[in-house]
Amino acid sequence: MSNIEQFGTVRLGQRSVKRLGYGAMQLAGPGVFGPPKDRGAALAVLREAVASGVNHIDTSDFYGPHVTNQIIREALHPYPGDLLIVTKVGARRGTDASWNPAFSREELTQAVHDNLRNLGVEVLEVVNLRAMFDTHHPAEGSIEAPLSVLAELQRKGLVRHIGLSNVTPAQIAQGRRICDIVCVQNLYNLAHRDDDALIDDLARQGIAYVPFFPLGGFTPLQSSTLSDVAARLGATPLQVALAWLLHRAPNVLLIPGTSSLAHLRENLAAVQLSLSPQVLAELDRIAA
Repeated sequence: MSNIEQFGTVRLGQRSVKRLGYGAMQLAGPGVFGPPKDRGAALAVLREAVASGVNHIDTSDFYGPHVTNQIIREALHPYPGDLLIVTKVGARRGTDASWNPAFSREELTQAVHDNLRNLGVEVLEVVNLRAMFDTHHPAEGSIEAPLSVLAELQRKGLVRHIGLSNVTPAQIAQGRRICDIVCVQNLYNLAHRDDDALIDDLARQGIAYVPFFPLGGFTPLQSSTLSDVAARLGATPLQVALAWLLHRAPNVLLIPGTSSLAHLRENLAAVQLSLSPQVLAELDRIAA
């Protein structure tokens, strides 16, 4: 058994994926815009991730835009049979690199077709609808119209499963009245734990939770506490933060991203960290 399998798997749609995956966002240029500085390095990172046992890649055609999906296709197509590529729609990039809502029927349909074309597939296994009522945080607003469009594309056979990103519990409840929701992708980490109750609720319902920004928005005090724990364990702060997320709940799937082979190896090694109850309790206090 490779190290990456020791935390088990989580059901995502019709597949089971290992709990440590890979997020492709950082494969694009600075600010997730334009081409990468080193395309060869981006290709190498993807190939090593899959060779190391990663079978869950998170992406979107609005990264770049189009850049990350084209790199994924160049690196990995034809795709291994067990590889699950999850993408997202609901946003578009302005020429100034801004992030803008793209919730109309035309924009969502175009986004699905762009993902299909750039990934080189006939059906998208999982598509997350990214809510954009607030670019950076969940904010209330109806997702009925855009999610209904996505559900229509699902009935047409272009999308197999649907998830949600950057959403509130009320939006998840609304979404589940429209179609099956297989995963929720929100900002969550040691310092930002607004979704604690939601994660446990989704775990009871067999829905995967995919936290992003595992080190996002830490205060200096929180960062120094994490660094102290990491130093004692002979690990990096990011490894400890990832290991804590793996311990947090059995439905948590990780998608740390990087454009560096060294950082990829560091992230994958997080599964080797065993956190004692005492260390977990110390880390839990970071959010207090």
